[in-house]
Amino acid sequence: MPRILRILNRFNLGGPTYNAAYLTKYMSSNYETMLVGGPNDPSEKNSEYIVKQLGVEPIIIPEMRRELSPVNDYQAFKKLKAIIRDFKPDIVHTHASKAGALGRHAALSMNVPFIVHTFHGHVFDAYFSQWKTSFYKTVEKYLAGRTDKIIAISQSQKYDLAHRYNICSEDKIKVIPLGFDLSRFRKNMDQKRIEFRRKYQIAEDEIAIGIIGRLVPIKNHPMFLQALNIVRQKTNKKIRAFIVGDGESRDKIKKTAVDLGINFVNGSGEYKPALLTFTSWITQMDYVTAGLDIVALTSLNEGTPVSLIEAQAAGKPIVSTRVGGIENVVLPGKTALLADKGDVEQFAAHLCSLIANEGMREEFSANGWEQVGEKFHFIRLISEMESLYQELLSPEKVYQNTRLVPQPVSG
Repeated sequence: MPRILRILNRFNLGGPTYNAAYLTKYMSSNYETMLVGGPNDPSEKNSEYIVKQLGVEPIIIPEMRRELSPVNDYQAFKKLKAIIRDFKPDIVHTHASKAGALGRHAALSMNVPFIVHTFHGHVFDAYFSQWKTSFYKTVEKYLAGRTDKIIAISQSQKYDLAHRYNICSEDKIKVIPLGFDLSRFRKNMDQKRIEFRRKYQIAEDEIAIGIIGRLVPIKNHPMFLQALNIVRQKTNKKIRAFIVGDGESRDKIKKTAVDLGINFVNGSGEYKPALLTFTSWITQMDYVTAGLDIVALTSLNEGTPVSLIEAQAAGKPIVSTRVGGIENVVLPGKTALLADKGDVEQFAAHLCSLIANEGMREEFSANGWEQVGEKFHFIRLISEMESLYQELLSPEKVYQNTRLVPQPVSG
C-alpha cells in the first residue's frame, strides 16, 4: 500500500489546513497517509480542531514555526528526517513555504521516491523586501528542480510560477484548486442570520459589511477602513462594518480607525453597537456569512481566499481587490465587483453600488453557489489528487525515478 506523508506549514485557520485535513481524511483506503505540521503562530487562531473533528491526529513539530530560525529550522528538519525514516513514505507532499523548504530538503536527503509541493500562495509579491524576495525565489527554483510535481491552486498562480517568477517550467505544474465541505453554508441560513444579527444588534434596515481573515499587513485592512470612511459620507443607507479575525496588525488597524474618526468597539463582553466592530476570531463562519450582507477583501496578494469561496457558497455579494487568484475564485460582475490593488476610491465606489442596489445584491447572491458548489468541493479535490498520485506511482514513473536506490542483484 503506498504511503503518503503530508507536511503542512502550521495549523492556523485557513485554506491549507482544510486542504491537508480533507486529503488526509478522505483519501482512498488504497493509501496510508500521515499528517505532520507546525503549531500556529501565537497571533493566529489554532486550527487543530479542524483535523481532529475529522478524526485525524496530526504530528506536531513545535520547532517548525513561521519565522526563520536556524536553530528551530534545523531541529524541525531533523525531526522530519526521523519521521520519514520510520514511516518510509512513497510520496512526500508538502504544503506552503516553510513546510515546502524543510520537508522537501528532508525528503531529498532520505531518497524519498516522489516529492510533491503545493503552493497555497506565494511570497514573491508584497510580503518582503526585494533582497528577501530574491532569496526566496532562488530557494524555490532550486527546490522546484528537484520536485516531481508542483501543484498550483489556480490558473493565474500557475502562470505566475511559470512565467512571471520563472520558478519552474509550465509542464511541471498541475492546477488542482482547493476543496472544502461547503454544505454548512447552505443549511439553516435564515436562523443563523437571525442569531448573528441578534448577537451584534444589527437592525434589519442596516447593511452589514464584513472583512474576514488574519489581521496581517498583506491583508491591507487600512484600505478597508479608508473605503469605509468614504462610504459612510456618501451613502444615505444605514451601514455596519465588521472586521472578523485577529493577528499582529490589530493595534495598528485600530489606530487607523481612530485616525479616520471611525467609532469602533470590540465584539465581546457587554456589547454596544458601533459603525465598526472587531469580532476577533469566530470559528462558526457559516453564522458570520449568514449575518453579513456584503463580504469584502482588500488583500495585496492572495492565492485562493477561503472567505470569498465561503461567501459565494452562502450567497453573499463580494467587493475585492483584483490580485493573485481572485479572478479564478469569483465571477467578476456576476458574484463580485473588483477594484485595482490599493485603489481606495474604486473600492469604495463598488461598496456604494452594492449598498444602494438591492437588486444587484440579490443577483450576485443567486450566482454564488453555481460558481463554487462543484469547483471547490473536497470530493473533486480528492479525486484529482489521487489521479496525480496514481500517475506518479505508475510502473513507468517508478522505473524512471533517479532517486530510487537500485536493489542489489541476487545470485
